Amino acid sequence: MRKINREILALAIPSIMTNITTPLLALMDVVIVGHLGSAVYIAAIAIGGTIFNMIYWLFGFLRMGSSGMTAQANGAADKTGCDTVLYRGGLIALIVSMLIVCLQYPIIRISTAIMDVTGETAYMAKEYFSILIWGAPAVLLTYVISGWLLGMKDAKTPMWISFIINISNIVVSLVLVIVFKMQIKGVACGTLTAQWIGMIVGVSFITVRYAPVLPDIKRLFKTDELRRFFSVNIDIFLRTLCLIAVTVWFTRVGASQGTIILAVNTLLMQFFILFSYFMDGFAYAGESLAGYYIGARDKHNLRLCINALFRWGAATAIIFTVIYMLGGTWIMGLLSSEITVIESSKEYFYWVIAIPCVGFAAFTWDGIYIGATHTRSMLISMAIATAIYFIIYNICYETMGNHGLWIAFLAYLLSRGGILTLLRKRIYYNL
Repeated sequence: MRKINREILALAIPSIMTNITTPLLALMDVVIVGHLGSAVYIAAIAIGGTIFNMIYWLFGFLRMGSSGMTAQANGAADKTGCDTVLYRGGLIALIVSMLIVCLQYPIIRISTAIMDVTGETAYMAKEYFSILIWGAPAVLLTYVISGWLLGMKDAKTPMWISFIINISNIVVSLVLVIVFKMQIKGVACGTLTAQWIGMIVGVSFITVRYAPVLPDIKRLFKTDELRRFFSVNIDIFLRTLCLIAVTVWFTRVGASQGTIILAVNTLLMQFFILFSYFMDGFAYAGESLAGYYIGARDKHNLRLCINALFRWGAATAIIFTVIYMLGGTWIMGLLSSEITVIESSKEYFYWVIAIPCVGFAAFTWDGIYIGATHTRSMLISMAIATAIYFIIYNICYETMGNHGLWIAFLAYLLSRGGILTLLRKRIYYNL
């Protein structure tokens, strides 16, 4: 196997494992409260989890920005540069997390009002939120740690951190709920404890293995580097807003068509999410390797890396297309036992079959562009793709209903990959 393929798999496989295990943190909360004897507990966890997902999704730039900049500094053999990215990202994460904690009361009030949550569910959701909000510093610092380690070509440590977080969550939550009868407070405290354990493990590992040195204040607040840092992260932040707009609108339109269609779209979207877990693994490899070769000014290996990533992406897309074609009905049976929903979903399943081949380029390019820190191109492609999504929705939905919504979503994925392909020469500008 060629060296570049070995490097890609060494980064992609642990990242895929991390992607698959990360949702277990939220899933275990649902499983535990699901046995407390009331649907209110599940609803409260769902509301609280949705709020945190939206908040942390917005600040995902802390991971992505850290990985690209660290990878480039690593490729240039600039240890001080790598350390500076870590400390600067950590400082920003702490500032942002403190703002989130300080604004917790308006956040929860506005969120529950928007989601129209009242009564006991609202009370419990606020209780869950008020405990878990203190995990914001740990979560955002873990984002920086994971991105930094990926930039250092280390995808295994984030994987182990994810495992430790999930195991800690299961053990502590079960003890607090079963032994101490803390109910939803116990679930929240278990998740909070796991988040802080994961962050402490990450910091400890980096300290022991990499011994990062705190840069002097002038380097940490160097004007041109700060400008680049905020430029990259603001682009990613705005891109994330577009992504959220697409996702929220997709869910909203599904809900407007009734409970069955909402359930159908939610069920079918799990096929996209499963595919994204694998493609994100190769995207993370692209972040690390593309950034490394750009930092090393190695155009030859950068081209080899991009070509290899697309081969792996195309192969993954073909494999998932075949799996969905042959085993789609069986997978739907695993996801739901509701016969009406499964039968209704079959009408739209061919859109799911198209997702891998339509979407793999967008995932692959995202990783490469993050490694290259050409985030403005990512923002441009996402903004145009989002506009295409809403234009096609408005054209097709009136006559095609839910089919029109899925066509708009596929066009959004395809246009993201297509636009980034057209802009690909920007990656080589500084080489």
